[in-house]
Amino acid sequence: MKKIVFLGMVSLCLFSCTEASKVQSVERAFYYWKSSSNINSEMESKLIANKIKKIYVKFFEIDYSEAMGNYPFDKLDSYNDMLDSHLGISVIPTVFIKNEIFKYNTEKDLDVLADNIVFLINKRCDEKFKKSTVANEIQIDCDWTKSTKDKYFYLLKKIKELSKKEISCTLRLYPYKYSEIMGVPPVDRVMLMCYNLVRPLTKSDKNSILDITELKSYLDQKRSYPVHMDVALPIFSWSQLYQNNHFQKLIDISSVDLKEFTKEVKPMWYEVTKDTTLNWNDYYRVADQIKCEEVSAATLNEAIAVIKKNVALDANTTISLFDLDESIFKKYSNEEITGFYDTFTK
Repeated sequence: MKKIVFLGMVSLCLFSCTEASKVQSVERAFYYWKSSSNINSEMESKLIANKIKKIYVKFFEIDYSEAMGNYPFDKLDSYNDMLDSHLGISVIPTVFIKNEIFKYNTEKDLDVLADNIVFLINKRCDEKFKKSTVANEIQIDCDWTKSTKDKYFYLLKKIKELSKKEISCTLRLYPYKYSEIMGVPPVDRVMLMCYNLVRPLTKSDKNSILDITELKSYLDQKRSYPVHMDVALPIFSWSQLYQNNHFQKLIDISSVDLKEFTKEVKPMWYEVTKDTTLNWNDYYRVADQIKCEEVSAATLNEAIAVIKKNVALDANTTISLFDLDESIFKKYSNEEITGFYDTFTK
């Protein structure tokens, strides 16, 4: 009898722990990765309809050159007033840092860089946003490696020290799975980036934005992480233009637009059937090939199921979609977008 009672208590404890770890509420978020705003009143109404609470806005990127040292580029040049305080949407200033810069920077250099980053963020916040809309958080985006982690982590600490704000950073799936090799960043929270798992030009039969088999290879068992974890999912698309079987460039065109002048030859691959000019300067010749990579709602929901099964998330979690663009509201219905968020709590 005692054994039965003991087993029952253990089962109840395990059940309670499982229930306690379930996501109970989701803060809905988007990334905004453009250099200028094209957000109009229609998009604003979509944000309100989908109850968006956060937007991670890329303020600038950091690169290095011998002539200039560390310098910001691809900066946020203009932004409209769509984030008025009455919308209840917070802006999280986000900065992308190229991993290569750490080859050329000493800790003393990184002290200066941290100070410049914080200064420029504050300047842009004052110029472009109402104070009531800017969150007490800065997010840093960097694909750090084993060889650069010490300098990167040092920079993160300095940014937090100088800004006096909560610091978050992005986390790719490799450093998530192999944290004992890649280290754990000294931040308040991380954003697990569940996309771009395949190099775009290496595997012609795979969707480089989101491939479920690749995703499962990283999320292959239940793991916890010592820092609060949020999740980012892809809703963007891109296409690759090939001429004579040689990659030419990335192009901004959807599968719907491609149907006007191509034929589908295999999954994701289209062949141009008539000479076509788009946007005045994009010219496509007969026999050119285009690989169009998009992520369907069904694929996203499959990815969410994998994440829910194998990633330990806190009760309150931010789910962010990458990235905000007018076209996504044509590709996905409000119900589908809402579902990407709400499914985490079911």
